[in-house]
Amino acid sequence: MSKIFRADHQPPQVVAREGWRYHHIGIPTDQSRPGERLIAHLGMWVSGFETSPYGIEWMRFELESPIPKIIQTTVHIAFEVDDINSAIRGRQLIGEISSPSPGVRVAMISDGDVLIEVMEFDRHRIPAAQK
Repeated sequence: MSKIFRADHQPPQVVAREGWRYHHIGIPTDQSRPGERLIAHLGMWVSGFETSPYGIEWMRFELESPIPKIIQTTVHIAFEVDDINSAIRGRQLIGEISSPSPGVRVAMISDGDVLIEVMEFDRHRIPAAQK
């Protein structure tokens, strides 16, 4: 891979050329937090996303969670993408594409020691109460 030079005022390549949009930062924790909600099929509790002005999401995992351990212990940044399959093409995928809720598909990729979540939204399938 060629070295990328980016000036201070320029956006990252995935933002400028691929149209990725910042969505949230995910921070693993082992502490119960106010307002947690369980995503049962993923064995994880999430909180903060709905109320943080910066898109900070706290994640706490059940012992039997099917989520890969690296995701359970590493902070990640998440971007919204138009096409998740294109976004992960040629990148190192951690685990599989999953759906934490109706109309949402997510995948985690690795860029060295950094985890990046890509998220695709089918706004026609998202429940009206969440739009």
